[in-house]
Amino acid sequence: MLDLTEYRAKPHLSASSVNDYIDCGLLYRFGRVDKIKPEFRSDAMELGSAVHLVLAEFYKQRMVGTKLLLKEIHESFEGFWRELAEDNSDIQYSEGKDFATLLLEGKELLTAWFNKLPENEFKVFAVEEPFILTLPDLYIPIIGYIDLLEEDESGTIIITDFKTSGRSYSNDETDKNLQLTIYQLAAKGNGYRDREILLKFDCLIKTKTPKFEQFWTSRSEVEERRAIKKIKEVWNGIHKEVFVPNDGHWKCKNCGFKKPCDEYLEGG
Repeated sequence: MLDLTEYRAKPHLSASSVNDYIDCGLLYRFGRVDKIKPEFRSDAMELGSAVHLVLAEFYKQRMVGTKLLLKEIHESFEGFWRELAEDNSDIQYSEGKDFATLLLEGKELLTAWFNKLPENEFKVFAVEEPFILTLPDLYIPIIGYIDLLEEDESGTIIITDFKTSGRSYSNDETDKNLQLTIYQLAAKGNGYRDREILLKFDCLIKTKTPKFEQFWTSRSEVEERRAIKKIKEVWNGIHKEVFVPNDGHWKCKNCGFKKPCDEYLEGG
């Protein structure tokens, strides 16, 4: 498997870093340039990480012809959640939440996913597939991992990204999502250029009654070109050290850089 360790040590972009810069230039700078340690990690982020690990394990087993039982999925989640969160003082829990409540919530989310996951004959090609994407006139690579690569009965490549969210996605959000466009570009640049490609989010939604939904989309060549232009402008801003704060963004509430942000904005 491709090892991205060497690339991580050098200048690079990723889908998450591009989105961080677009959301808030200061968020990008603090985390990826100044490398300031966040004051905390959100409980939602850690829960999402544990769920992600479980889904990856499920599909790795699918690759060898095994389907995990719900009981095994719950056991897997509990193991990952304890590893990530038990006695972890860096996690900031939302009001009314703690280690135990999120242990239960994660199992309920995975139950909803397991019970609604469509039966299909898709062939699993890869799980957490690393990629290196190079674009014309962009002098650094884009690196990352695709959560799931499958092939359906007609030979179409299906790229899936796992999401844990507090709400459903809209069709418009899915259709315009930059991360999925980057994944399509990466797949085309790594052996799938001549294949039809479909994209989707597998979204475990943390509503009062947990639910699971799939959001399907595709990308045209025009949409690819628009994404490439946006990525190049992001790198242009980073290269010129333009880090515009966006202290009105919805992510501010759970941002671990509030103190350095306040000091930066109020320091004159």
